[in-house]
Amino acid sequence: MQPTLILVHEPEKACFDRLVADGYPAERATEISSYLAQSTDLAPEFDQLAAACEKRGLAFVAVELDAAATVLAKADPAKTLVWTLTDGIAYFRGGAAPAMARLSGLKTIGADDSLFALCQDKFRSGAVLGALGLPVPTAGLARNGEWLVEPPASPAGWFVKPNRLGAKIGIWPDSRITELGHALNLSRRVFSHYRDDVVVQPYVAGRNARASFLGLKPETGVEALGVAFVESRGDFQTMADSMALYGDAGRAARAAGAYAEPELQPVAASQPAADRAIRVLVQKLITGLGLKDVFSVDLRVEADDTIHLIEFEVCPGLPCFDFRDYCRRQWGMSLADAMAETAASRLGL
Repeated sequence: MQPTLILVHEPEKACFDRLVADGYPAERATEISSYLAQSTDLAPEFDQLAAACEKRGLAFVAVELDAAATVLAKADPAKTLVWTLTDGIAYFRGGAAPAMARLSGLKTIGADDSLFALCQDKFRSGAVLGALGLPVPTAGLARNGEWLVEPPASPAGWFVKPNRLGAKIGIWPDSRITELGHALNLSRRVFSHYRDDVVVQPYVAGRNARASFLGLKPETGVEALGVAFVESRGDFQTMADSMALYGDAGRAARAAGAYAEPELQPVAASQPAADRAIRVLVQKLITGLGLKDVFSVDLRVEADDTIHLIEFEVCPGLPCFDFRDYCRRQWGMSLADAMAETAASRLGL
């Protein structure tokens, strides 16, 4: 049997159909399932990925999540590598893929399955990051108009976002607030739309930055981290912005000239001290939390080089503009070649 890369992904439609069957209105199901747009966006490139793998002596198999248990149970542990493209523990189910791979004794790309669960619960994740001494804003937690944990005082106001939803789902132009009563109103809106809690963090000033990582070789370290400011039209991106970037809706919006990708600017070019501090922070995440192989970290960077850790992802949006840019800048490769090279190195090819 040829060494094989299995890419497990949950399609948007499978998620949409399941949410509608669970009673979500179609509009809400569309918003929620848009988180899985990277599955939609990468699928047209599966042939390119297969060709890039073949050049390196690898077979490539893309497997939809609902078929993964059967496929992984039949795979050869000595010659198989599993890459989980889409994660999730609540609205999405991709977090089951690394656990199924472990159950079958298969090698995986990325962090262990416990982190797939942790990173998708922002409140619990923040508690763990804070316990590691990392600069994460202390959060409150509210559910449908009631405080479960009250947030700390904040002269600059607060920021409100759903606890278990990513891709800016449930973030609106009024998600930055100055009165905690509005946070409870937003929690009612989020609960009504998505049945989720909200985290309420002190607002932190600065520019949005993303640190991206793909380790082409197992020994690759933070020297290969790509750290860039993400400059969009406003202080923060909303759900409307996100849905105009990714998936079928995003392609239509961009084709119509309705939305442009944010600009990426290397942090080191203007704030080298902040760039160095971010690399130290990410090393702590690698050592203390277990991030590896592929991940991204979202931050806010102030003008005086103060950094704030907002959240991390163990399934970064690989086909998104920022990760493609990282692969080109750091590795001089297309996304397909960078993925195939990473997989081949893990299988000793």
